[in-house]
Amino acid sequence: MWTVIYIAPTAKIAERIQKRLTEEGFLVRVRPINLTKPQYEILVPSGEVQEVQEVLGSILHL
Repeated sequence: MWTVIYIAPTAKIAERIQKRLTEEGFLVRVRPINLTKPQYEILVPSGEVQEVQEVLGSILHL
């Protein structure tokens, strides 16, 4: 099962996060969602959520 760990405001940010998480060895999916403006869900397998959140914190603070 896949879990949403972040909603990126742009495709560029979603791609950057996906690339960095993949480089760290995680499986990552990006899924576009359309609310009032396009956004992108970053999904990872449920079993990896805790580990990914630690890495995601460092990615977002760059």
